[in-house]
Amino acid sequence: MSNTNDRMVYRRANGDWVNKKNGSSRASSVHDTQAGAIDAARANLIHQGGGELTTKGRNGRIRSKDTIGGGNDPCPPRDKEH
Repeated sequence: MSNTNDRMVYRRANGDWVNKKNGSSRASSVHDTQAGAIDAARANLIHQGGGELTTKGRNGRIRSKDTIGGGNDPCPPRDKEH
C-alpha cells in the first residue's frame, strides 16, 4: 500500500537528479548527483515520519527501494544495499 510520504529519485532528460514526493506535480529538490538527491529524499522521509524511497537508475528502471523510518521491513533485511 502506498504511503503519502513515499518519495522517488530519478534522472531528468537534462541530466539533473530529482527528489520528488509521489503524487506531487513538482520536484521537492533538484541535484547534480544521484547521491545528493538520495540524501535529500532520506532527510525528507525522516522528517516526515518515514516512508518508501524508490531510486531509479540512468535508464529509468527501478534500481532500489528502501523503507525509511518505521516500516514493515523484514528482520534481518534481505537486501544487501541498505
